Amino acid sequence: MSATPSPLPLRLTAPEPGWTVEADVVVVGSGIAGLSTALRHIERTPESRVVLVTKDVLANGSTRWAQGGIAAAVDPGDDPLAHMVDTIEAGAGLCDPAAVRVLAQEGPDALRWLIEQGTAFDRTEAGELSLTREGGHRADRIAHAGGDATGAEIERALVEAVRAEERIELIEHAFVPDLLLGESGDEGIGHRVRGVTVHVMGEGERDGVGAVLAGAVVLATGGLGQVFAATTNPEVSTGDGIALGLRAGARVQDLEFVQFHPTVLWLGPDAKGRQPLVSEAVRGEGAFLVDARGRRFMEGAHELADLAPRDVVARGIARAMAETGTDHVFLDARHFGAAKWERRFPTILASCRAHGIDPVTDVVPVAPAAHYASGGLVVDLDGRTNVPGLYAVGETARTGVHGANRLASNSLLEGIVFANRIAARLAGEEPPRGAPARPGGAEESGLVDPAVIPELQTLMSRHVGVRRDAEGLEAARGALGRLAGSTEGGGVEPGVAAWQAANMLTVATALVGAAIEREESRGSHWRVDHPEPDARAKGVNSLLAADSLVCWTEPFGTGDAVEPAAGEIAAAFADRLPANLPEAPVPFLRRLVAETLREDLLFGPDGSVGGPGSGADVTTVATIPATRIDTADVVARQDGVVAGLPLAELVFRTVAEGVLEIRRHAADGDSVKRGDVLMSVTARTRDLLTAERTALNFLTHLSGIATATRAWTDAVAGTGAAVRDSRKTHAGLRVLEKYAVRCGGGVNHRFGLADAALIKDNHVAAAGGVAEAVRAVRERFPDVPLEVEVDRLDQIGPALSAGAEEILLDNFTVPELREAVALVAGRARLESSGGLTLDRAAAVAETGVDYLAVGALTHSSPALDIALDLRETS
Repeated sequence: MSATPSPLPLRLTAPEPGWTVEADVVVVGSGIAGLSTALRHIERTPESRVVLVTKDVLANGSTRWAQGGIAAAVDPGDDPLAHMVDTIEAGAGLCDPAAVRVLAQEGPDALRWLIEQGTAFDRTEAGELSLTREGGHRADRIAHAGGDATGAEIERALVEAVRAEERIELIEHAFVPDLLLGESGDEGIGHRVRGVTVHVMGEGERDGVGAVLAGAVVLATGGLGQVFAATTNPEVSTGDGIALGLRAGARVQDLEFVQFHPTVLWLGPDAKGRQPLVSEAVRGEGAFLVDARGRRFMEGAHELADLAPRDVVARGIARAMAETGTDHVFLDARHFGAAKWERRFPTILASCRAHGIDPVTDVVPVAPAAHYASGGLVVDLDGRTNVPGLYAVGETARTGVHGANRLASNSLLEGIVFANRIAARLAGEEPPRGAPARPGGAEESGLVDPAVIPELQTLMSRHVGVRRDAEGLEAARGALGRLAGSTEGGGVEPGVAAWQAANMLTVATALVGAAIEREESRGSHWRVDHPEPDARAKGVNSLLAADSLVCWTEPFGTGDAVEPAAGEIAAAFADRLPANLPEAPVPFLRRLVAETLREDLLFGPDGSVGGPGSGADVTTVATIPATRIDTADVVARQDGVVAGLPLAELVFRTVAEGVLEIRRHAADGDSVKRGDVLMSVTARTRDLLTAERTALNFLTHLSGIATATRAWTDAVAGTGAAVRDSRKTHAGLRVLEKYAVRCGGGVNHRFGLADAALIKDNHVAAAGGVAEAVRAVRERFPDVPLEVEVDRLDQIGPALSAGAEEILLDNFTVPELREAVALVAGRARLESSGGLTLDRAAAVAETGVDYLAVGALTHSSPALDIALDLRETS
């Protein structure tokens, strides 16, 4: 854990609000995320009012500069699962699969919604969406508009829709210094967000600082690229939303993962501010990178070469520049010809020509520049931060979709998908209103001198760019501390420049702190002093408290990969698991699966724990590409009764971390024939093969028990007797084995030693007789069910007299069983056990006993042959 060496303001110095507006929701930011949130909320609520605040004019966010397009699996040959896999692969082990699933599955509908709003995407001659491919994608799933003006077209359509909606009130040219915080009213929660302060520049009666009061605030302020000297971001991208959230007590994560777009037009060593972007789609159409010597340096560096994920390409460019002693490389698309350039990339063509470069005849000089923040305010799947009433969406939010590196064209999609989820959440609840207590996180306020910004941007680009190391990061932290301390004495006038400078310093400090904490190279965070990824994935968090920025690491969790099926798994087991199970079915089974998988992956080739190769299926990892996807069928090789399908599914979900699709063709308890497909699983092939043995071990064993049980229950059918098990089970598997007996039509005897008393011959001998043993049990445990085992007819009378509720007849012949039934005459339940065989089961059952106890069911039933077959690919 580390803390900033100098204090940061928890509240910005500003005049008291002189005017007030009230709304149900206030949205801060007018890019695709903010506009979509406002429109979606209005769609869902008949009377709600939204105030949308934007720092510039409505259409001047980052969205308008997005060239390449928006990714969604809408092509018939594509699939959301494939989109998931590509996204998670790009994210370098830090994506939240649950969030990625939301993005990929809800993406096609989000794209269709954009079209309904009037977005004119490019079409083929047949009228279908024209789809292309970008870095990291293995399918054509990028929809674009105007060739390379996708963001501008989306922004146009959404702005028109917002302006046409009477219940959305716009406040343009408005800067938000701080959030308004009031008491939450909930025990244990100190405050909740109740609106924002707003400084409006030149809006008549609303000029100056005012307040927008609302029960919910959605931060959609975009990125932080302006903290670097060279960026693709517009001037408004100064990290305002992240700084606002930090001052209110919101948690930030993954801020160190700033994506540097590999191909930004290089305009010389002294170029500052927003630089022209050369879209990844240019490489998607066949352009390639070369260094100063003309070498195609990405060939052999990655399986996708020039279309590798952005972090890989940016590092490749950095290495190429270092090797050639230059500060840029070149993008070669001369083979496109003028017609393709003019049709497909008119915006980029015009930009290049405006700077004296003609890509039709010249190679284009490019270099990485700060582009996209993969981290931000930590939110759940409905956009909620840890501060009640505060939501974040788009580049301001850390949803878990991007992990350590954003997959190309997922940002626009993320903005729409999660805006829709926030709108749905807000429509389903009524946020409380009330007068705010204070702005920001403290009574004392502060400012930062805008004069420090050029130095801040220079040191961030120098020390916290594509290439990072401890020495440079510590130098950056120290310099930022000096900049913070240089304005403590006052003398800075409140206003947009000073407020924006404070936000930039806060965000830069958090970014550097997170980069120092992450001592590994992962995704877009490249530490040359720690060149390899840490085997233990972790998250780096930041929190602003007591005017210091604190950063710390914690183990990274990949979301609840089991959650999508948890309800179904629980329901499948609920009516067959013992009622006295010590915990809910899903947690119990998850722990069992985790321990079983750990056995498979624990030891490395040298026999060590945690050594090289441990934690992986070394054969599968060596032979199967990480992003290959296949469908496997779970197939019965014998006739029988299936049991354990939900458990096998749990194994696949655990290994695949939720990145899979499962189709069930059978249910536990079903009779199946040889060749029947029980379940189909589509997932990364590595995950299928890694999970195969564990899943089948459970499934074949439990199905064998169910099959054997069904044979016994069929044999006694129509007699009134039931077949039940015993405690002859395998260590750790008793719950499952007894469950399998029920799948086969049997019933369970006592689960363990504590849920029923069973007096056997050794207890009788120790107590001095049956009556004495029964009396001792009744005195100590008066409410426990009581059973007595006997092996002679003359023991039945004393057992009945002592109050036995159930008598177990051990190794009785059929005639003796008939005599025992007549003797008991219904005064106790009777079980026949010992010496039972399937061929005489009917005869035993016909004597009138209540149960046949078959310990072999759980102890020694043969496994049912079930296999996993990968489908052949064409």
